[in-house]
Amino acid sequence: MPEAAPLSVPVSFATTAINTRIAFLTELARRLHQYGTTAPRLETAIARSAQRLGLNADVWSSPTAIIVSFADLGQGEDGVAQVTQVMRLPPGDVNLARLCEADRIADEVIDGRMGLREGFHLLRKLGAPDTLRDTVGVVASYGLCAAAVVALLLHSAWADLITAGFIGTVIGLITVASGSRPRLAAASEAISAMVATTIAIVVSAYVVPLAVKSVILGSLIVLMPGMALTTAVREISSQHLVAGVARMAGAIATLLKLAFGTVAANQLCEAFGIYPRNYVLPPLPSWADVPSLLIGAFSFAILFRAARRDWLAVMGSVIVGYVATTWGGRISGSLPGAPFGVFVGGLLLGALSNIYARYAKQPGAVVREPGIILLVPGSVSFRSVSYLLDRDTSLGMDTGLLVVTLLVSLVAGLLFGDLLVAPRRSL
Repeated sequence: MPEAAPLSVPVSFATTAINTRIAFLTELARRLHQYGTTAPRLETAIARSAQRLGLNADVWSSPTAIIVSFADLGQGEDGVAQVTQVMRLPPGDVNLARLCEADRIADEVIDGRMGLREGFHLLRKLGAPDTLRDTVGVVASYGLCAAAVVALLLHSAWADLITAGFIGTVIGLITVASGSRPRLAAASEAISAMVATTIAIVVSAYVVPLAVKSVILGSLIVLMPGMALTTAVREISSQHLVAGVARMAGAIATLLKLAFGTVAANQLCEAFGIYPRNYVLPPLPSWADVPSLLIGAFSFAILFRAARRDWLAVMGSVIVGYVATTWGGRISGSLPGAPFGVFVGGLLLGALSNIYARYAKQPGAVVREPGIILLVPGSVSFRSVSYLLDRDTSLGMDTGLLVVTLLVSLVAGLLFGDLLVAPRRSL
């Protein structure tokens, strides 16, 4: 996206019909929202792009809607909005490949290397459904991610890793199926939690003993709304209050559905007399951390739908985020993943994403979003809600306070990263 608006509008745009310019900007806003752009960055990107096209745009973005009012800059300061577009949209999901493509199209149109109509049609084509190959890759990434988390963060046994990988793949199938079934989508988190808990308990009872809680947590890690909670706090801290509060409400609703599904499956298994065995196998050896981190980083590259040319950048950001957080936790005398470690990881990733955006001429989200995935407190927030549903108020409140501390540490790190290396691009 453009870094700043020029002092004058190119003649080619000034003479282009205002409806053509508005159609392009509206479609651009729709795609940026669909591919997971936060409210502050989306509003800035559209406002700057509009100025380059000879328009003034007042943009309001939320997780489920965008409102944009357009006025022609040729009217001067006394001009009023001529057109207002209202778009009702479902919450977006990060798709790095299509986000980069939308950014490239916008840059080429604004620089005059591509016509507005051609850019509009190319943006429309980005909305095409995923291919079968892409869908299979996403389903597989759910399983790989679950297995990697169980091995890397929870240090469980081989049996836990294999079971979590299988459950993660099943959850990936449920998630993909819910994409075209609205009624299933509304309850997909609860269904996934019930399926994960039931499979883990049955396997532990009849096949091999498991660390059931670790397996369930690892299997559901992709569905945890830690990223949404972090984005919500970032939006609130930048005074985008409506967007931030709405996103936080959605994240809490997701947590409640996941926790309910887990509790319901536990009760169902108890009703049928199925109880997991209460001993566990020896944990994975320490050398397994390195391949687990590499597999996890690869799974996140697929999960975030990054283009192949960006896989190394995505994997590198995941590894840097994990190593920085672990190192920060150790030098502060705390466990890896402690607030200071999360702050260090956020600071480093915030700065690196801005450096990447500046020199690679691509959205910093390619580095920022995958990099913080292992830092966000999704699993901790899930535990907090689970404790509260089990009526363990004291432990639930203590864990909830830890969630707030981790969120503040991560967002503070990202903000300080922006101060350390100023962002030059909107995305």
